[in-house]
Amino acid sequence: MPVEAALRAARVRYGPLEALHGVDLAFPSAAVTVLLGRNGSGRTSALHALAGVVPLSGGRVVWRGRDVGGLSVHQRVRRGLALVPADRGVFTSLTVAENLGLGRPGQEEVLELFPELTPLLHRRAGTLSGGQQQLVAVGRALVARPTLLLLDEPERGLAPAVAARLHARLLADAATGRTVVLTAQTLPRTLTEAAVVHVLHRGEVVFSGEPGEATGLPTDGDRRDGAAPRAQAS
Repeated sequence: MPVEAALRAARVRYGPLEALHGVDLAFPSAAVTVLLGRNGSGRTSALHALAGVVPLSGGRVVWRGRDVGGLSVHQRVRRGLALVPADRGVFTSLTVAENLGLGRPGQEEVLELFPELTPLLHRRAGTLSGGQQQLVAVGRALVARPTLLLLDEPERGLAPAVAARLHARLLADAATGRTVVLTAQTLPRTLTEAAVVHVLHRGEVVFSGEPGEATGLPTDGDRRDGAAPRAQAS
């Protein structure tokens, strides 16, 4: 299976603390990959390293066969990458319509996917609930038509039926050529058709394979992934 992007011996540090310990992760082209792990496992750090939000302290980020470690976030975005962070990346002072691009191609598709947003188009995003902001953030990314879409726990705050609808859309997009990488604490039943699952535990990869094989594997503690990681014994 062709690889769209990969982390090679990737290390991420926050000051003296290391969140990723030289991990190797491959993300196949035109497929959905799920990064599994409990809070603090390193899932968010892996996504942020791919997107350029955090620099690597060691190793490489490879995208379409090229080392892109020297590219900024904006340069990666211009090349077709989109990141939906866990903290709902919306412009809170803008309306929903403005966040979605005011009539850009793809906006109507987003409203078909998330009809819940239609009556909210003229409301400022900062006045919405967390789940509604999540829909706006995902919608913004879809309107951009990225070739590499990264989503950090995209179903957080969503009703199960809405999350299932989103997962179905991501699988359909992958079938037409988009590469999708998303994180979750446990594998949703609506994503059992994902191509690959990587399980992270305390900054290391403990499993890579098909979704049906990712059972009974260790997960990390109860800290949020965005929290500063504890120092690990080397």
